[in-house]
Amino acid sequence: MSDKRRYIRTPVSIKVRVWHDAIGSVVLTTRDVSDGGVFLITEGAPIPPVGTVVEGQVQGPVEDLPIVKMEIVRAEPTGVGLRFVSPDPETE
Repeated sequence: MSDKRRYIRTPVSIKVRVWHDAIGSVVLTTRDVSDGGVFLITEGAPIPPVGTVVEGQVQGPVEDLPIVKMEIVRAEPTGVGLRFVSPDPETE
């Protein structure tokens, strides 16, 4: 079976704050990141269903990092895959 992904995934562990009215705010850790999206390890944290658009921000020493919209596109027992909705890497 071939991998038909559009973007190459890079394994990396980064803290990301995710928020949505349904869950409030949670800080999760990435498993991998690509130009098109991110996989977040949920570890039992409440997450809205597939198709929901959430906002996210990388957590780190700088406070003014961009806030991006991401759509939950798949769920697994260990976490969720999200597609970047904005900013769109194709238009940057």
